[in-house]
Amino acid sequence: MLGFLLWLILFVLCWPLALAALILWPVLWLLTLPFRLVGLVFEGVFELLRSIILLPARLIASRR
Repeated sequence: MLGFLLWLILFVLCWPLALAALILWPVLWLLTLPFRLVGLVFEGVFELLRSIILLPARLIASRR
């Protein structure tokens, strides 16, 4: 809701810039999509490595 209100204020103050932002936002979203996917993959890999490294400590802690 806040983003829409800010866009309306921008539209009133400078409508060409607001229309350019409206048109370019989906293009920028599509350009950043591969980087978000790569970030998700790296996050998953690091979480897997963290789980593998901490597994012995978790096994020892569960025996007590």
